[in-house]
Amino acid sequence: MGCAPSIHVSQSGVIYCRDSDESHSPHQTTAISQGTATLHGLFIKTDAADSIPAVLAYQSRRPPPSAGPRRRERREPGAFSRPRAPRCCGVEAETQTSSASAKQASTTEVQIGPMRLTQDPIQVLLIFAKEDNQSDGFWWACDRAGYRCNIARTPESALECFLDKHQEIVVIDHRNSRYFDAEDTCRRIRATKASEHTVILAVVPRISADQEETSVLPLLNAGFDRQYMENSSITACYNELVQIEHGEVRSQFKLRACNAVFTALDHCQEAIEITSEDHVIQYVNPAFERMMGYHKGELIGKELTELPKSDKNCVDLLDTINTYIKKGKEWQGVYYARRKSGDSIQQHVKITPVIDQGGKIRHFVSLKRLHCTNENNKQLHKSHRDAKYTGDNSQSESHSLKWKNRRKDSTDVKSMTSQSSDAPSLQTRRYSSMARIHSMTIEAPITKVINIINAAQENSPLTVAEALDRVLEILRTTELYSPQLGTKDEDPHTSDLVGGLMTDGLRRLSGNEYAFSKNLNLSHSHLPVPNTINDVPLCITQVLENEESWDFNIFELEAVTNKRPLVYLGLKVFARFGVSEFLNCSEATLRAWLQVIEANYHSSNSYHNSTHAADVLHATAFFLGKERVKGSLDHLDEVAALIAATIHDVDHPGRTNSFLCNAGSELAVLYNDTAVLESHHTALAFQLTTKDSKCNIFKNIDRNHYRTLRQAIIDMVLATEMTKHFEHVNKFVNSVNKPMASESEGSNCECTANTKNFPDNQTLIKRMLIKCADVANPCRPLELCIEWAGRISEEYFAQTDEEKRQGLPVVMPVFDRNSCSIPKSQISFIDYFITDMFDAWDAFAHLPVLMQHLANNYKHWKTLDELKCKSLRLPSENKN
Repeated sequence: MGCAPSIHVSQSGVIYCRDSDESHSPHQTTAISQGTATLHGLFIKTDAADSIPAVLAYQSRRPPPSAGPRRRERREPGAFSRPRAPRCCGVEAETQTSSASAKQASTTEVQIGPMRLTQDPIQVLLIFAKEDNQSDGFWWACDRAGYRCNIARTPESALECFLDKHQEIVVIDHRNSRYFDAEDTCRRIRATKASEHTVILAVVPRISADQEETSVLPLLNAGFDRQYMENSSITACYNELVQIEHGEVRSQFKLRACNAVFTALDHCQEAIEITSEDHVIQYVNPAFERMMGYHKGELIGKELTELPKSDKNCVDLLDTINTYIKKGKEWQGVYYARRKSGDSIQQHVKITPVIDQGGKIRHFVSLKRLHCTNENNKQLHKSHRDAKYTGDNSQSESHSLKWKNRRKDSTDVKSMTSQSSDAPSLQTRRYSSMARIHSMTIEAPITKVINIINAAQENSPLTVAEALDRVLEILRTTELYSPQLGTKDEDPHTSDLVGGLMTDGLRRLSGNEYAFSKNLNLSHSHLPVPNTINDVPLCITQVLENEESWDFNIFELEAVTNKRPLVYLGLKVFARFGVSEFLNCSEATLRAWLQVIEANYHSSNSYHNSTHAADVLHATAFFLGKERVKGSLDHLDEVAALIAATIHDVDHPGRTNSFLCNAGSELAVLYNDTAVLESHHTALAFQLTTKDSKCNIFKNIDRNHYRTLRQAIIDMVLATEMTKHFEHVNKFVNSVNKPMASESEGSNCECTANTKNFPDNQTLIKRMLIKCADVANPCRPLELCIEWAGRISEEYFAQTDEEKRQGLPVVMPVFDRNSCSIPKSQISFIDYFITDMFDAWDAFAHLPVLMQHLANNYKHWKTLDELKCKSLRLPSENKN
C-alpha cells in the first residue's frame, strides 16, 4: 500500500497531486484542474474539488526548504498518521485536515429569539512556533470535534491566515517568549475588526505544586479570553475546545447575528428607541434622529427625564404609561414629544417591555410615528428629512422656525406691532410683555385659539372681524359645551330639567338643612351570608336566563328577589366577565361585597334604588359585549366599568344635587356644592369596600394596579353627573366618531385606524358607556320605558313636595304631581339629552335594537302629548 498522495498549490493557482507510492517517480506530478472552489475554508483554484484527497498542505508563495529527517508520527486511534509540515522560516500558514474530520464537520442549528440560524463548522487557528505534543493535542482534538484547523508558525502568517478565514477560536502558545511575543500577537489580532467575535486562548506553562498561580489580568488586558494550563492530553484539549464552542463561541455567534437585526432597524421607516429598565437611552435608529432632530450621540446614555418634555400631554399621561409598562404590559397611544428645535409634535407611540428570564424587565422598545392627522407635523417631518439628507442643519432649523411662526402668527403680529409703534417706551414694553405671554409654552389650547383669531382679525374685512368678535365672546364663556335655551316660556319642561339636572341649585336658604332619611350603618355583621351562585333559587335562575338580551326585564328580577336584584344579577355578570379572576378574590368576597353595596341603596326611593343600579349594570354589560367596545377596552377597563355601574348611585337620597345644595346638606358642604352625589357615591363605595376584609374585593391586587382601577372607577361615576353632559358627548363625537367616520370614507391615513385605542379616547368611551347605561330607560322596550318614566317622575314629585314643605326654592316646578304632563317631560328629556348622545353611541357601538325602541317610545310619548294625556299610557293600553 502506498501513502496518501499530497496536494501542492503552485504560484499560478494550479493544483498538483504528487503520489508518494514507490512505484512512481518522486518527481512525477499530475495537473488536476484549474478553476475556483472552496474546500474546508481554503480558496482553491479548481473545478474538481471533490476529487482532492483529504490531506492538504497549504504552502506559502516562497517554497519551504527541504525537510530534514522526520520523526516517527504518533497515531490517534482510528485515524491515519498526520504528515508533518516542512520546517520553514518565512511567512507560512499550514492547513491539514483528516478525512475523519471532513466527515464529522457539519452545520449546527442555533435559535436566538424568533431567528433560526445555521452555524458552520468551527474553525480553529493554532499559533505554535514549533510542533510538540501540545500542538498535536489540539490538532487531534479539532479532528475529533470535527473542527477545521489551521496551524501558523509565525505572527505574520497567523495574522494573514486569520484575516483570510476569520476563525472562531485562536489558540496561542504563551509558554515560551523565545520564538514570538504571544501577547503582542494577541493584540495584533484583536486590532482587526474580524476579531470582535473571536475567542482567543492562551496556552500557559504548567506550574508546580509549590508555585503560586499568577494573575490572569495581564492576559485579559492583552486581549485573551481564557487561559489553558499546559496539558497535551487530547481529551483535555477536546474538552476545552468543546466548552468554548458551547459557551463563548455560541454566544458570539448569536451576537454576530444581531448585526442583521440592527441593519433592519437602521433601515426601518418607523422611529425606534430602546431604553434600559431605568429609562436610559441605549439605541435610536436614523428615523428617530430625523423625527426628533437629534444626533444619536446626543441621546445615547441619557435618561429620558433629561430630555425636554412637551406641555401638551395630559398631566397624568406619564403615570398611566409607566403603570402599564412597569407591569410588563404594552402601551400604545398618542403622545406629544418635543424636538430639539423646541417644537412639539404629535406621535403615535407603542412601548413594549422586553422581559428577561426570571420575569424582570430589561429594556423598553418604543416605536414612534408621526400622528398623521396633524398636517403640520407631516410638513415638519418632510422639511427636517430633506435637511437631514442634504446635511444642512441650519436649513432644518430654519424650516422648523418658519413652521413654528406660521403656527403662532399672533406672536409675530404682536412683535411687529411693538417694533413699529411710536408710542412711549412703557407702551412698547407692554406689547413686548404681551408678546412673551402669547408665546408662553404653558398656554392652554383655548388661549392659542384666541391668539390665532386675534391675529386673523388684523387684516380681515370689517364683517369678518365683527364675526370673529362674536366668536371670541363665545369662547371666553365657561359653558362651551352646553346648548343655550330660549326663554323659559317656550319650553318649561326642558328648562326645569336643565335647572334640576345641570346646575348645582340656587343659594341655600339659611336655617334649612336636609338630612338623609336613612341612618347609614357601615357595619356588615348584621348581613346574612349570601347564597352561592349555584344555590340560586330556580325562579331567579329562570329569570336570569335572558340577562344577556337587551330586552331583559329587570322588574321581574326585582320581584322574584324581593327587591335584591343587584346581588343576583351581579354574581352572574361578574362571573361572565371574569371579575373575580382579575381581582384575585374569592367568590365569597365578591358576594359579600355585592350584598354590602346593595344594602346601602335606599329601597324607599322609587327610582334611585338597587333595581336602577342592576339595570345600569345590565346595560353596561350589554355594551361591553359589543365588538367595537370590546376591541377598544382591555380587561381592567371592563372590570372598572362593571364596578362603577354597580356603585354609581349607592346611598342616593332620592334628591338632586340642586336640592342638596339649596338645603345646605352636609354632603353639599363637604363637596363644595360640586358633583355632590357622584363624589359621595364613589367615596362611600370605597369606604364600604375597604372597611372589612370580608368584602374587600381589592385586597389582593398590588398598589399600582389598584390605583389605576380606582381612578377609572371614579372617573366613570363622576361622568354620570349631568353638568358636564354635553362636554362629554361633544368630546366623544369630535375625538372618536369623526375620526372613525373619516376612516370609513376611505381615508388612507393609517393612524386613524386605532383612534379608539388611544388612552384619552378610551376614557371618553368609558364615560360615554356608563352615561348611556345610566339613562338608557327611553331605549328599553316600551313597557319597561313606561315603568321607569313613572318611577323617576314620582321621585321628582316627592322632591317638589318636600321643597314646598321646607320653603326651599322649587328646582323643577313643572314636576308638580297635580299638573305635570309626564309625556311632555319625557319628550323634552329625549330631545335635549338622549337623541344626540345615543346617535353618537350607536355610530360607535352599532345598537340598532336600542335605536328602534327609542323611536317607538318617542312616538308613544308624542301620541300621548297630542291627545293632551298626562298619564303614562293611552286609555286603551291601561293594564287591568
